[in-house]
Amino acid sequence: MTDRRRVVVTGIGLVTPLGIGTDTVWKACLAGQSGIGPISGIDVTDLPVRIAGQVAGFDAADWLDPKERRLYDRFSQLGIAAAQLALDDAAPGALPQRVATIIASGEGGIASLSTGVSAAQISPQHVSPTLLPAIVPNACASAVARRYRFDGPSYSPTTACSSGADAVGQGFQLVADGYTDMCVAGGTEAPIARWFLAGFANMRALSRRNDDPARASRPFTLHRDGFVLAEGAAILVLEDLDSAIARHATIHAEVRGYAAGTDHHHLTAPDPTGAAAALTISRALRDADLTPPEVGYINAHGTSTRLNDAAETLAIKTAFGAHAHSVAISSTKSMTGHMLGATGAVEAALCCLACRHQTVPPTINYNDPDPACDLDYTPNVARRLPINVAMSTSLAFGGHNATLVVRRYPESADT
Repeated sequence: MTDRRRVVVTGIGLVTPLGIGTDTVWKACLAGQSGIGPISGIDVTDLPVRIAGQVAGFDAADWLDPKERRLYDRFSQLGIAAAQLALDDAAPGALPQRVATIIASGEGGIASLSTGVSAAQISPQHVSPTLLPAIVPNACASAVARRYRFDGPSYSPTTACSSGADAVGQGFQLVADGYTDMCVAGGTEAPIARWFLAGFANMRALSRRNDDPARASRPFTLHRDGFVLAEGAAILVLEDLDSAIARHATIHAEVRGYAAGTDHHHLTAPDPTGAAAALTISRALRDADLTPPEVGYINAHGTSTRLNDAAETLAIKTAFGAHAHSVAISSTKSMTGHMLGATGAVEAALCCLACRHQTVPPTINYNDPDPACDLDYTPNVARRLPINVAMSTSLAFGGHNATLVVRRYPESADT
């Protein structure tokens, strides 16, 4: 659509295993730090996987009052904190009247569900009346909309690991098409629970490098052995450009395009040819009115699984043609782990920061290249690079694919 409004990112809030706050997370990314470590807070001694990405130092009391802490599961608590950070970042000036809230979660209240099931095994009377409101995936979107009295649409897309990307993409569409002037969009997840870890472990989807957690997530390498489960949240404030200029808001980047698609190959495995993912990438570029040579950076889904990384490499080659070997690519999951429904939003935010700061974060632990993954994955060290356009890809269980395209906003770029 040539007549749609321009949409910019005026606020970013990050709560991840690399830290709390955008500056902290970005500096950790550029330094190539790992947020993966031994799991704390639950007993995992009998599990085959005992590592994860957890948000160290997060205290819900810093963000929520006692009533909210009792009501909301950890995934909502992380999301509320990220929303507060993003909205603080979106200051100054009064926010527009029409504000939507789209905050995704792939799994919902895993910790509360675990507690509820344990209570029910003792007695039905032991199940808390707050259990059901706590576990539904839309709990965080509702909490943020009610906290800030946003009266636009509020909901939670649930598309597994593409959920956060779809939330940002749908928020972009709402603002671009004039249904709302601002959207608080992103994803949040807190999936670290015994039964959840066991399920993924029994699928052989998780890395078992328990003795070396910082080097467990190694996307695109020959000896990758699975992803590392993680928790986290990211919220982006998406705003009509004219509104942002009128408020004198800081603009991190411009959202240019979005596409979602479906891979029919298998419930939990991608098409090994990458054809479905390539189609979604191409559609996102078309939506952005851009071509592959204009893209300077791709934040890949890059889970560190045998199947995903090879298929995604082929998808990029198919969609980008000869330019596939020229574009800088990285998987920040090598540092954060895989935050499931939050990951797409975190990686969209990192694309915005890459454009603004003209720097590509690295793929760490890239020491043994896989001949089947033969593109430029920005190994181990961040790279200064002129980046006008960045893209993030998300590929999920169920075949849910999503791609977001952002562009540097020249008036606010750091050069």
